[in-house]
Amino acid sequence: MEALKGKLALGALKLIALLPWRGVQALGSAAGWLMWKIPNRSREIARLNLSHCFPELNATEIDQLTGRSLKGIGKSFTESACAWIWPPAKTLEYVREVEGLEVLQEALASGKGIVGITSHLGNWEVLNHFYCAQCKPIIFYRPPKLKALDDLLKTQRVQQGNRVAPSTREGIISVIKEVRSGGSVGIPADPEPSRSAGVFVPFLGTTALTSKFVAGMLGGKQDKVAAVFLHAIRLADGSGFKVILEAAPEAMYSTDTYTAVSAMSDVLASYVQRWPDQYMWTMKRFKQRPEGEQRWY
Repeated sequence: MEALKGKLALGALKLIALLPWRGVQALGSAAGWLMWKIPNRSREIARLNLSHCFPELNATEIDQLTGRSLKGIGKSFTESACAWIWPPAKTLEYVREVEGLEVLQEALASGKGIVGITSHLGNWEVLNHFYCAQCKPIIFYRPPKLKALDDLLKTQRVQQGNRVAPSTREGIISVIKEVRSGGSVGIPADPEPSRSAGVFVPFLGTTALTSKFVAGMLGGKQDKVAAVFLHAIRLADGSGFKVILEAAPEAMYSTDTYTAVSAMSDVLASYVQRWPDQYMWTMKRFKQRPEGEQRWY
């Protein structure tokens, strides 16, 4: 059964990748619209997350933002299908603007280990191709459940000479070693970690259990490691993406874990604040709550 599901999933991805770009966008938007209008668990998770993160919005505004975000998530999926199937060079044609590339170039020229930090905002698959075109990082990721999809991602994400590391003990060790040896890595910093591996820090209108992994690699190591935020934001006209790069603030190199993780969360929140409809609100990002606070899901 799993093999059949894998074949069907791959077939669907290949069909999406045959569409013209405007068709890819339209299909994704339509899928998101259906998720908004038809009752389903993902819609309710998105609405719940948004209501906590943007408490200043009323019910109508939350519903409208939920609709826009679900359309954005639909687009992210169809765009990612293309990024998984197309050659990287074709995907990179849709990177229309780049802001802050000199931040990464200066970090690479310094000879320091590079920690590229991103989140589930915009399109991280397009970003993966862009980042890997600049250097040869190890990309940290959570393997999908379907083996066929995992095999596809492992193949597609290493076409430019980089490597991938699953979120396992071995993968974590390989990422740490790469940074210590002066190499580059890419880490999505917003998936919820285990309670022991994270700390609750402010995030928009609430708090979020956030990984200490990046803080552990940066703490007190400004002379050896450089951290750079990277995001591929969808342009308003649907023509492609703008990649934005930003140097990590000094506070992220603090040896105080709470200070460092809070600083990272503040930067990620600033991006989500600017483009809330491009974040993957269907994640159970806030599954674990501080002691004494009621669970959300």
